[in-house]
Order: sequence, then C-alpha cells, then structure tokens
Amino acid sequence: MRVLLIGGSGFIGSPLATELRSHGHEIAVFHRGTGATASRPGERHLLGDRNRLSLHRDGLREFAPEAIVDLILASGEQARELTEVARALTSRLVVLSSADVYRAWGIVQGIEPGRLEPLPIAEDAALRSFPNVYSDKQLETMRAVFSWLPESYDKIAVEREVMNSGVPATVLRLPMVYGPGDPLHRCFPVVKRIADARPAMILSDDLAAWRLPRGYVQNVAHAIGLAVTSERAAGRIYNVCEEPCLTELEWQTRIANEAGWQGRFVVLRAEETPGHLLPPGNTRQHLVLSSERIRSELGYRELVPAGEALRRTIDWERRNPPDSMDEKQFDYALEDQSLRHAR
Repeated sequence: MRVLLIGGSGFIGSPLATELRSHGHEIAVFHRGTGATASRPGERHLLGDRNRLSLHRDGLREFAPEAIVDLILASGEQARELTEVARALTSRLVVLSSADVYRAWGIVQGIEPGRLEPLPIAEDAALRSFPNVYSDKQLETMRAVFSWLPESYDKIAVEREVMNSGVPATVLRLPMVYGPGDPLHRCFPVVKRIADARPAMILSDDLAAWRLPRGYVQNVAHAIGLAVTSERAAGRIYNVCEEPCLTELEWQTRIANEAGWQGRFVVLRAEETPGHLLPPGNTRQHLVLSSERIRSELGYRELVPAGEALRRTIDWERRNPPDSMDEKQFDYALEDQSLRHAR
C-alpha cells in the first residue's frame, strides 16, 4: 500500500512511518524540509507547504497514494484544500483530531456553561458549541512549539469538512501524547524534580484527583496505522487513549516509581498550594475518554506496556531537557515554604 503522510517527519509521524514500513507499505512523507532525515528503504520525501497543497498536486499524483494521513490538519480552510486534492488522488483519508473537540474540554477551559459532562466520554458525546477553545495567548504559546499551527485552529471544523468530503475518511481523536521526542516535554517537570533530588512534590487536591487521557507515542502511531489499513475504519471516528484513565496523582506516582524516586507526594488544599502548581482550568470536569470503539472494531491494543513506555520516556527526558524553560515553574523556595506549613 502507498501511504502519503502529510507532516509525517515529527513526533508522531516518525514512529507511524516506521510502523507502516515494518508492514511492507511504501511511504511518502510530505513536509517543509526542516529537520528532515534521509529517505529510508520504502520511504521517500516530498517537500512543500501544506498550506499550499494544491500547488503540489502533480508531485503527489506521481506518488499515487492509496491512502493519505494528515498529521497536522488544524483548520477548516486547510481541510477544504486537503479534501479537494484528495478526491483526485486517493480512496482513503485519515486525519488526526483531538479530545479538545468535546464539550467537556470547553468546560475545562471555562467557555462552556451548564452542567458537567457525564463520563466516560465516547465518540458520540457532545462537542463544543464554541469554535475558539483557546485564547490568543494560549494559541501563541502553542504556536511557539508547533509552528505549523494556524491562527484559525479548530479541530471541529476539520472533522466536519473531512467527514463530509465524499472521500472515505477516518478521524482519530488523540489524547495527551507522551514519549521520546515529545515537543511539550509532558513528563519533564516530574523528571526534573527527581533529578534535583526534591524530597517531596506538591499537588493541589483538585489537580491530584483530575483525570485526563494519555497515550504513548508508539502506541498512538499503531492506532493510526490500524485506521489506515482497515477498511472497517472508513467513515468512523475513534478515541485513542490508555485505559484506565489515571488521576494526575496516579500518573505522577507512576513516573516517580519507574524513575526510582524515594520521596513523597504531598496533596494540599488549593489555597495552600504555590500558584505555579495550581491547575490551569476547571478540574471538576474530568476528561475520561472511552477507547472501546477502536479496541472492539479494529482490535487496537497497546504494543508497548505502560511501564516500558514510561521508562523510555524518562530516559529521553533526562537526556533531552527543553531548550528553554520557565524557571518560575520550579520555584523550590516557595514549595519548601508550603511544605513546612503543611507539617
């Protein structure tokens, strides 16, 4: 099978390409050329701007993809251009979406009024009623990491355009993805505190109990690969996440245990917790996804066990700290003061 990966040279795209090549598929990676590696057997590189995809139609047609996977599709405008190009090129389209499409995430962000969403959240749960889920400041921060992210970011518009395009399509709603290469360094704050020999780590009580979806990058890539190669996936939307969905305290404890940390976690009331450790949203709304559909329909199972996934991630975080970090995030003097008062 010939598979075109748009934005396929990054965090999730690289293990996806490896996954597909390992099963004998021929891969073309369409990207801007920044940080590109040499083509490997069964893989070629096509350089271009995904925001001008129609200008590269001839080059894409030469590859003749049987399936297209867009890993960086992020706006309705991009989705419309993609589907126009895809109609003439392929019979399968797979796009990555996010759990942020759900109304529950709008509640977390404080933009959705009313009752909390019931759990777990399956694919037919209510979506957000407001298109702009992130503030301008949040988008600016995100775009500093993901330079390809458009100002008109809206995964709901992406899903709508793709699923109504006439091309058999599959949407995968991803969790918070961690692992080697994570541009957000999701595990780094815990790993750094362990490396700095902190005797204790503080969580506010609401953050400690908050549950959010997660997925290891290689396992997420495996789920995408199943969606690409399964005829049953056409026309379907799937949540992808680890189960059970851990609380933040359970998650940080698991990291600490795998790293061999001998310290203790201290849970404080919000008013006793240093401000830099407080959660960013409404933690009364949990984002517990159900991944039953992809498990039952496509036979998805995690290839890498949870313990091994975290050990690989911890090792990578230790060897690859962020190029820059907010030092206020590690205000140990303030944390020590709170710990003394908690005794």
